[in-house]
Amino acid sequence: METEILARIQFAFTVAFHYIYPPLSIGLGLLMVIFESLYIKTKNKEYHILAKFWTRIFALTFGIGVVTGIVMEFEFGTNWAVYSRYVGDIFGSALAAEGIFAFAMESGFLGILLFGWNRVKPWVHLVSTIGVFLGSMFSAVWIVVANSWQQTPAGYHIVGEGLNARAEITDFWAMVFNPSSVDRLTHVWLGAFLSGAFLVLSVHAYYLLKGRYTTISEKAFKIALAVATVFSLGQLFTGHKSAEGVAKNQPAKLAALEGHFDANAPADMYLFGWVDKENQKVTGVKIPGGLSFLLDYDFKTPVKGLNAFPKEERPSQINAVFQFYHLMVIIGMILIGLTLFTVFLWYRGKLFEKRWLLWVFVFSTLLPQIANQVGWFAAEMGRQPWVVYGLLRTSDAFSQTVSANQILFSLILFFLVYTLLFVLFVYLLNKKIQQGPYDESNDFDRPFTEGLTKTITQN
Repeated sequence: METEILARIQFAFTVAFHYIYPPLSIGLGLLMVIFESLYIKTKNKEYHILAKFWTRIFALTFGIGVVTGIVMEFEFGTNWAVYSRYVGDIFGSALAAEGIFAFAMESGFLGILLFGWNRVKPWVHLVSTIGVFLGSMFSAVWIVVANSWQQTPAGYHIVGEGLNARAEITDFWAMVFNPSSVDRLTHVWLGAFLSGAFLVLSVHAYYLLKGRYTTISEKAFKIALAVATVFSLGQLFTGHKSAEGVAKNQPAKLAALEGHFDANAPADMYLFGWVDKENQKVTGVKIPGGLSFLLDYDFKTPVKGLNAFPKEERPSQINAVFQFYHLMVIIGMILIGLTLFTVFLWYRGKLFEKRWLLWVFVFSTLLPQIANQVGWFAAEMGRQPWVVYGLLRTSDAFSQTVSANQILFSLILFFLVYTLLFVLFVYLLNKKIQQGPYDESNDFDRPFTEGLTKTITQN
């Protein structure tokens, strides 16, 4: 297999595995803030217990996320040396901003969040929880800004020539607020909120089915359902805005997302289908002129298709881009339907009467994760053949001195290590869920002497 393909597969694998955890951290952070705020407002101990329980799970996801994220930074230097030199000033400034404005804030408040229970005033602990939550959101800001600059470069100029060429920032804020960063960031944030909300829904649906912690689980389920409903509907708006931006700034990607080949003709919107690249045909269920209507509110508005671009400037895996994008959209609509139906039952006073629905929620935690993953696959594969859109080709960006065998060996090693980490994560997550929210053995605020005294007394 070619070095470029192996390098792409390795980076895709490591970043996809890493991206399981940051959305959970951001989403759980929001729920932790809500639970703790409700405790301070109502003095209801159940909200305090929920905040502590989900903080323990947050700590697990945060830790695995940090470990798996470090690897990617080394890959930039080993496998993508030309890319690193080309975008170093851009990407480096974004990563530096993440470290200064996001990670420092998050880690600074993290100690109080984990170990400050009953050691600081409740409002101080709430501030630390908010600080950790905002830090995780700011971290997403700078990562999305760096990636969005690759999609829609702005605020730069090119110095040097050939392999020595590199981009330099001329306007920092133009780089930050490049044409796609805000739309993509809001879409990523909402996807993260859904990941956290559906994990909470899954766990407490499981408790309700097993008849465990029913009172506290009903409260948590209702709060998480409200969050999931609001943000699943919000994804309709952010997704539409993001698609409008792609149509304006990356028309070749939009054509691949919908399998639109005609150079300048009204574009259909497919609910699902299969792209025959050789015959330039899509077989599936469609709304004639649907894409044209979404972009211009007119079913007959012409939309640039793939044939309007040279073959060497089109995504090569058109069907894969099409399938990933449509799977994301389908899951988004499923989440909207599921949450609205459940809210209707809540309104009718029958929220917890249907066991089959609770079982659906137990497994629904997978849906936002899948949507997050395939959404990124569609965005990144749709940008090809460019690693920096219109400026640097992927085929020119990888390290010329690294062999295919070296990348393959490290890929196999990463696969083994990440598999072990994932098994460990699932084991520890399941252990914490089985212990339940009332378990005191892992409380962060229990002094060592208290536990020792209790042990001596029992013996």
